[in-house]
Amino acid sequence: MQLSKKEEQLMEFIWKQGKVFMKDIIESYPEPKPATTTISTLLKRVQDKKFVAYRVFGNSRQYYPLVKKVDYFSKHVKGMIKNYFDNSPLQFASFFTKATDLTTTELEDLKKIVDQEIKRKEK
Repeated sequence: MQLSKKEEQLMEFIWKQGKVFMKDIIESYPEPKPATTTISTLLKRVQDKKFVAYRVFGNSRQYYPLVKKVDYFSKHVKGMIKNYFDNSPLQFASFFTKATDLTTTELEDLKKIVDQEIKRKEK
């Protein structure tokens, strides 16, 4: 399931913190801070999408992620490869390395990552 930009922004904070209360979320936003009702609506939406759950502590709810960040973005990237690159990771990698204008050092680092993955898969 896809998150909106605002939902992703909220989830980024929750992923980073692990467990948060409403006040923590509001404090994380720059001025002008969003209204409590706005944050409540976003929390309800990500809860309905099964991205977060909460525990009750007195009158407060402590929210925590149900979906790992890496799992969400992995699915997102796989969808992008399927929809925009004819389901070809190779076309995506080619586009990525050219469009992002990687430096020689970054390309060498990327090559090391690919080499390590090849070794891991050969085992």
